[in-house]
Parts: sequence; C-alpha cells; structure tokens
Amino acid sequence: MKINLKIITYFLGFLLIINGSFMLLCALLSFFYADGITGSLLMSALIVIMTGLVMLFLNKNHDKQINKREGYLVVVLGWLFMILSGTIPYILTGAIEGFSNIFFETTSGYTATGSTIIKNVEILPEGILFWRSITHWLGGMGMIVFAIAILPLLGIGGMQLFNAESPGPSTDKLHPRITDTAKRLWLIYVSYTFIETVCLKLAGMSFFDALNHSMSNIASGGFSTKNASLGHWNSNPLIQYIVIFFMFVAGTNFVLSYFGFKLNFRKIFNDEEFKFYSLLILGFTVSVSIILYFSTEFLIVNEVQFSRVEAIFRHSLFQVVSIITTTGFVTADYTAWSPLLLLLFFGMMFLGGSAGSTSGGFKIMRHLLIIRNGILQFKKILHPHAILPLRYNKTSVSSEISHNILGFFIVYMLSFMIGTIVFALLGLDFESALGVSASSLGNVGPSIGMFGPTNTFFELPLLAKWWSSFLMLLGRLELFTVLIIFTPYFWNNR
Repeated sequence: MKINLKIITYFLGFLLIINGSFMLLCALLSFFYADGITGSLLMSALIVIMTGLVMLFLNKNHDKQINKREGYLVVVLGWLFMILSGTIPYILTGAIEGFSNIFFETTSGYTATGSTIIKNVEILPEGILFWRSITHWLGGMGMIVFAIAILPLLGIGGMQLFNAESPGPSTDKLHPRITDTAKRLWLIYVSYTFIETVCLKLAGMSFFDALNHSMSNIASGGFSTKNASLGHWNSNPLIQYIVIFFMFVAGTNFVLSYFGFKLNFRKIFNDEEFKFYSLLILGFTVSVSIILYFSTEFLIVNEVQFSRVEAIFRHSLFQVVSIITTTGFVTADYTAWSPLLLLLFFGMMFLGGSAGSTSGGFKIMRHLLIIRNGILQFKKILHPHAILPLRYNKTSVSSEISHNILGFFIVYMLSFMIGTIVFALLGLDFESALGVSASSLGNVGPSIGMFGPTNTFFELPLLAKWWSSFLMLLGRLELFTVLIIFTPYFWNNR
C-alpha cells in the first residue's frame, strides 16, 4: 500500500502551527518582562507558523484516512519537526551557542528528559526560560495527543496516531472516542499545572518560577529556572513537599487521576500498578533514609532543618520520587552520599513511572508483569498440566501482551548496552557512559559520573550529544515506534 504523503505533510504543518502559537505566547511573556528578545521570539513564531500554513495549503486535498504505517511516520516525523522548529527561538535569540548544543537542549525539552547543557540558566531571558518549560509541557503529555484532541476539526481519525505515540502495555481510554480521551487527558494535565502553580506561589515562589516549575514537573521533565534546581529552595521545605506530591501524581496513570477527580478512590487503591509504584517509592525512601541517618557526612547546602530526621526523610523522598518518575529535579548531589546509594539511584533509573503517565523509563506495569510471569514459570514447572493464567487487576493478560513486554525488555536492555558502548567509544569513562545511556534512554535527566545531578551536559563530546538526543527520542516513544521505521518490511508496499 502506497504511503499517503499528503496527509503526513498536512499533519506536520498542523503541528508546526501549534508549536509556533506557543512561541507567540513566549513573545507575549517576553514583552511583559521586557527581557530584550521579544522581536526574536516573534520572528521565530512567524517563521514556524507560516511554514505550517504553507504545508497545510499545499496538501489540503488529501485522503483523510490514515493507516497504521502512516501513523508511525506522522508520530516520528512530527516529533522531529517539533524539535527542529523548536530550535529556532534559541538560534535567533543567541541564547545557546552551537547547533549541537541547541538540538540537544531542545530534544531534552520535548522528550521531558531534563538534561541541560546550560551552565548558568539564571542569566537567560525570561522568554527563553519559558520556552524551555513549554517544550517540556508540550512533550510531556505528547504533542500528537494534543493534536488528536482537535482532529475532528480536520476530519482525521486519531486512533492510529494515539496507538503509535502511546505504544505501552496499557491502552486505557476514558471515552470510546479517542478524541474525547485526548481532550480529557489534556484537561487533567492543564488542571494539575494550574493547581501546582497556585500552590507553589502560595508557598513562596514567584509566579514566574511557580509556573515554569509546574509545567516542568507535571511533564516529568526537570528543567528549572535555577542553577541549583529545587535545591535553591532548601530553606523552604513546603515548596519541596509540594513538588514531591505533584511528581508522584505525574508519575501515576492519568486514567487514575480521572477516577480521582470523580471521587472514585476505590478504583485507584485497587489498581495493582499504583500499589506497586507506591510500595517501590516507600521502600526505596526508607532504605535511603536509613543509610543517610547512620552517615555522619550528610550535609545539604542552604538547609533549614526542622530536625535532622525530617531533612533526611525529605531529601531521600524527593530524590527517590524524582528518579523513579524520571522528573529529574534535584535538591542535593545524591551521587556523593555513598557508593551504595549511588548504585541504588542508578538502579532506579530503570524503573520509570506508571503506564499512561508523563514519566519515561521502562514503566512499573512492565516490571510487575515480568515478575509475575517469572513466578508463574516456577509454578508451571511444579504443575506442568495446570492452567495458570497471568493476571493483572483480576483480569487475564493475553500472551500477546506478555510477548510484547518480553520483547520490549530485550530491546530496551540491548539499546542501553549499545548506548553505553557508543558513549565509551566517544570518550566517556565507564561510569559516565553507563549513566548517560541509562539517563537518556529512560528520559531521567541527571546522570552519574561526570554528568551527575550538580553538573550539566555541556562537556559531553559533540557526537555524544547527538547520540544522546537519539536515545532520548527513542526512549520517549518507547523504542518500537522509532525502530520500526528502520526495518525493511515497514517500507514494503505490499
């Protein structure tokens, strides 16, 4: 079957118009703060919007049916077009030097990874800081999902796009119509951003900082307006507890948030992934707290402590939630706490948040089903003739999903190992290569080694920045969506 290039180009133009519209919003904020880059941001917006309009006009007479293969192409190309067009504000304002650095920063933004090459973010104009947060916010829920919410205006069906951008083991929908599902997801997303902004403002942040950190937090991103990230507010524990709560919420399946807004809390607390996710966070927090409590070297910069126990618990909880949900905010250099804790935090980079959340990584549901499937194999060895189905939330899991999860695990670990080898070949030491590979693929943000939580990725070699950018996109689209377009049978017209 021939690929419908017209509908792909039409949709890409539509995405560019969305991207350019948010650049206009940045220009408006820039004008309000008089930061000196309003003209450059306005020019960026006009370039992107006009390009999108031309693409729409030239392809307006298209077949409105979109098949699965075209859905994958739209998603992958859509993300690439958004990233490439998203570099324009950095280029025209001169905020970042070098296209490799700009592409890395923009990819990190849209994929909600949060790794940065900027050494001093506090000197950047407000318009650029806001644009960094917007790239997180757009990429966190997914630009394609955002577009699907208004696809009826274009007369295009969105199921193939939704499945291509959200290829995980859970395809829960809030409504039979996929466009209504997308609308409700974005309504929840916007609501959380608004609520957290208000809470942070009341807790003592400026409105600008509160808005930027909320957009970054709900997207499970990690970009901050401060060089010390959330460590800048070590003297205000309330701000950090608010951020912890919303990191936890953003790492939870948004379908459960929908049930929460409808006061159906039984549905939430009966969800097996939510229980496992909560227990993992609790278990790691207790473990880290105990280790830190018996360490005489525990010291946090600018810390105002209610008590040593409270400070240890708060920083342990903050870092555990931040890494597991792949948000990447930091309050301290956890890699300096102890070698054992360094190993624990490195392991957490492979967990990820819940399926259906804004978190990156492997996802808790996959871990849970792999563990249960392993236990099931032991039972089958003892009872070879028994029928023992794999269950999740009291429902039998199909063999197709089990095979998909096993395949995903193999490809994920192969991608991590190949990623590590490439980084090592490009000049990184062993620890840094491991950390950057795990961080990039899992969209975590902070790494270990030379690129730990208190360092930037500026010193990453040139080719390593491009390789890291590829791994970020690969991880954000959960491997298969990107890798499938490199297979020969994907391009077979039969």
